[in-house]
Amino acid sequence: MNKDKKKPTTNDAGIPVPSDEHSLTVGPDGPILLHDHFLMEQMANFNREMIPDRQPHAKGSGAFGHFEVTHDVSAYTKAALFQPNTKTDVLSRFSTVAGESGSPDTWRDVRGFSLKFYTPEGIYDMVGNNTPVFFVRDPMKFQDFIHSQKRRADNGMRDHDMQWDFWTLSPESAHQVTILMSDRGIPKSYRHMNGYTSHTYMWVNAKGERFWVKYHFKTDQGIDFLTQEEANRLAGEDADYHRRDLFEAIHRGEHPSWTLKVQVMPFEEAGNYRINPFDLTKVWPHGDYPLHEVGKLTLNRNPTDFHTEIDQAAFEPNNMVPGIGSSPDRMLLARLISYADAHRARLGVNYKQIPVNRPTCPVHSYSKGGAMRMQKVSDPVYKPNSKGGPKADPERYPEDAVWSTDGQFMRTAYTLRKDDDDFSQPGALVREVMNDAQRDRLVENAVGHLKGGVSKPVLERAFAYWRNIDPDVGERIKKGVQGS
Repeated sequence: MNKDKKKPTTNDAGIPVPSDEHSLTVGPDGPILLHDHFLMEQMANFNREMIPDRQPHAKGSGAFGHFEVTHDVSAYTKAALFQPNTKTDVLSRFSTVAGESGSPDTWRDVRGFSLKFYTPEGIYDMVGNNTPVFFVRDPMKFQDFIHSQKRRADNGMRDHDMQWDFWTLSPESAHQVTILMSDRGIPKSYRHMNGYTSHTYMWVNAKGERFWVKYHFKTDQGIDFLTQEEANRLAGEDADYHRRDLFEAIHRGEHPSWTLKVQVMPFEEAGNYRINPFDLTKVWPHGDYPLHEVGKLTLNRNPTDFHTEIDQAAFEPNNMVPGIGSSPDRMLLARLISYADAHRARLGVNYKQIPVNRPTCPVHSYSKGGAMRMQKVSDPVYKPNSKGGPKADPERYPEDAVWSTDGQFMRTAYTLRKDDDDFSQPGALVREVMNDAQRDRLVENAVGHLKGGVSKPVLERAFAYWRNIDPDVGERIKKGVQGS
């Protein structure tokens, strides 16, 4: 018998917690509550574990450019940057997730894809990846997921056993793991991968009508990948391979670009759609919600000071301009708090005054003091006041990116819908999207990863995990690992 089986999870004060998988929400589908102090503790502690590197996404690269609207989507959003013929300056940062700042670019890993738009209405940040889904759907599990991909406490090394232990105990990870073990797990370069915000966002038009959207940045260079053998070789020969490729391509005048397309779901349809449209582990089938072209992102200028312009860049999804809002996606709701908190821990409370993070429009806030304060403050420094200080303007900027909800406070999973399960979409990806050669490489990549010191009990769960995704692929992976 496992002597630790009855040991309860506690917070850092030693108090037992009611759940280490589910955040406290208003009903099963409502928003996360700010007074979920255990979730806040988990996120705040996680953000402060490593200084000065970012916790995930430490190794990265970036460049500047612009986004130009080419198609009219004003029927869906009033956001200034998405109005016809608008051109907006942009900073982009690409990254790996699990590695440290000195790690090889070509490890098998998800790639970050973050954008900062310098709009006339303030900074608009998008944070995303090169995949349309993620490993978990509740932020209570995010910190543990990252820990499972990082380094062990005892020997300081990464460990495939703890990675597969977490994945196989978290079946919602199947869709993302399938993509990770596919060709897209190691892009040929940052230029040869798509970008997705993955989360569902809200758009609001000038009439106050609301829509749910997903962003897809399609690479104009074409999707391409490295084989595991090529990636292993490059990891030893040129650990900065992707960073070098992006910088040198722009230096040569080969400016990479991506075409932004969005899926749009009418606001009311989300309530009865056959899958939960706010579940980060799912995609919206394009047959139900086709892609609408919006514009083109082009990167044409390299940084001149990598530390100042890229390392100190702070992307946070809570930076949303009028016409854009959040959704009931739990992971997104937690990130609205977590990212800004991470920047305060890493860069200091006044990180938004670092030039790369500073908006190009005027700032009229009541923030005051703190380390590295650069922007001068003038009285009055409080609100409300009768001294002529700035005031909110709800008529010009109404709180219209909202939704209604009700229910008891609870810690539980999302309400299951008709087609909500964890293995159908990755199974369809394997059977209906991949060709024979891609399936062969998927099997080869998974076999190689599972041979990397995974313990027998975890290995057995991994075989069952893959059989749930696809019986044939699961059997091939089992035979490949066992050598029979």
